[in-house]
Amino acid sequence: MRYTAQFLLSALAAAQFPAPDVPEIAFLGRSNVGKSSLLNALVGEKAAKVSQTPGRTRAINFFALLDTSQRRRMVFADLPGYGYAKISKSISAGWPEFIEPYLAIRSTLKLCVCLVDSNVPAQDSDRQLIDWLRAAGREFTVAATKIDRLSGNERTRNLLALKKGLELDEVLPVSAKTGYGVTELWARIEAAGAPQS
Repeated sequence: MRYTAQFLLSALAAAQFPAPDVPEIAFLGRSNVGKSSLLNALVGEKAAKVSQTPGRTRAINFFALLDTSQRRRMVFADLPGYGYAKISKSISAGWPEFIEPYLAIRSTLKLCVCLVDSNVPAQDSDRQLIDWLRAAGREFTVAATKIDRLSGNERTRNLLALKKGLELDEVLPVSAKTGYGVTELWARIEAAGAPQS
C-alpha cells in the first residue's frame, strides 16, 4: 500500500504525544546513523529534515502515514539520536526523560527499528539499546544503514561482525541512497502494524 507522510508534531514531554489511535513504529539509533534519510526513503518524500549536525533532534518527531483516502494508518516516531553526547550508565542517560516512558509504556508502539551504521563496528550504546528493548519486551528489528558504501566482501564481513557484536540472528542491510533493503524493511513495518486478529 502506498502512503503519504504528514508531519504531526514534535513532543518534548509525554503529555504532548499524539493520541494513541494507530500502530506506531519508532526509529532509533546513534546520531549520524541516517535515521532521517531512511525515513524519507521509506515514505518516498522529504518528510524528515536531514541535518548536517549530528544530535540536532531533541524531540520525538511524529509523522502520520496516510492511505489513499487520507486516513491515518500508521505513525512513524523519529527519536533523538544517542551516542553523540557520551552515554553513561544506561541507554537513556543521555536522552530527555520522556524517551524511556515512550519506549516502555506506549500502548500503540508495535515495532522499534534500531539503526546501526554498517561501516562502524557494534557500539556499546547500540548493545545497551538492544538489551534495554529485550528487557522491556519490545518487538524490534535492527537495520544496518549506508550499506551502499561497502563492497560485496566488506558487506558480508561487516554484517557478520554486527550480528556477532550485537548478539543477533539477523541484521537487515539497507541504503537510503539506493533503496537497497527498503522493501524488506517495509514488509517488517507493515507486518508489525497490521491489525491483530
